[in-house]
Formats: sequence, structure tokens, C-alpha cells
Amino acid sequence: MSTPQDVVQIGCHYGQHSKLRVLLAIPLIYLPILTLVPFAAVSSLLVYWHLRLLGGRGIKTYFDFVPAWVSHRYTHGTQITMTSKTGAIWVRSRIFWLFNCKLYCPLSVALFTWLSYLVKLVENWWCPFDHARKNGYDDARIDRSFWHVDAEDSAKLHPTDRDNPIWNQVDSL
Repeated sequence: MSTPQDVVQIGCHYGQHSKLRVLLAIPLIYLPILTLVPFAAVSSLLVYWHLRLLGGRGIKTYFDFVPAWVSHRYTHGTQITMTSKTGAIWVRSRIFWLFNCKLYCPLSVALFTWLSYLVKLVENWWCPFDHARKNGYDDARIDRSFWHVDAEDSAKLHPTDRDNPIWNQVDSL
């Protein structure tokens, strides 16, 4: 259950702003994506191949994070459009919603989620030491870390690090 501190307030303030302010804000969402996506894509591929060259198998690909097109509720023909005065003229077109809902959102979220997943895999491989946020890496579990490959090195680890199922599932192999 979310608390009031967990909820970002945006919709309750949106109608209080001028159309000019909204117009100025629109590029601020597209420019970072247009400039970051190429770097995130290259970074993701580099990290993916780093893990593959180290022997990684079963690593999820970008397409594992892209939602199936059939899961989208609307098509171009059935896409709703805003008719209220709170929506600017461009948000009333179906092409705007097609671009945003079919391309921008699912593909960019998938890319950044994949990159996050890959970075967690790298972290679990090279640095299997428990810390306050490490339980959030459990969506990137690995069979054993670099530190678990050799039994002598593994024995030196603190029990919490040595026996953590996020990066040490040797018994399940």
C-alpha cells in the first residue's frame, strides 16, 4: 500500500498551468530520450556482450522487456483522444497517441529496464556483497558470482554473502 509520501503529485497541478508552460515542457521529455537512447542502446549491447563473453547464458534480451503489441488496449482506429480543454491541440490527434503509447513509452521503458537488469547482473557477478539495497537485485539472479567460482575464495566470504540466493544458487544446479 502506498503512502502519501510515495505518490508524486502531478495531475492535481496540471490544470493550473498555462498552455505556454505546457508547450515549453513538451520538448523536455523528448530531448532526453532522443539524446539518451543511442547511448543506452550501445551501453546495453556492450554490457550484454561482456556478460556473454564471460560465459553468461540465459540472459534476457531487449525483446523480453518489450510488451506484446496485442497487450495494448487501443489501436490507431480505436485510440481515444482528449476532447477537454486541458489537452493541447496535438494531443487530440490519434498519431500523437500512437507515437507515445505504441512506440515511445513501451520501447524506451523496455530499453532502460533492460539496461537496469544488465547492470544488476554485472553487479551480482562482480560484487556479490550484501548491502541495504541489494535485495532489489533479485530480478537479476545468477547461479554463482565471480567470488563463488572457486571454493577456496567462496569460503572467505561472510555467510550472508556466501549463501545469498541472488548470486549463489550452486545447490540448485
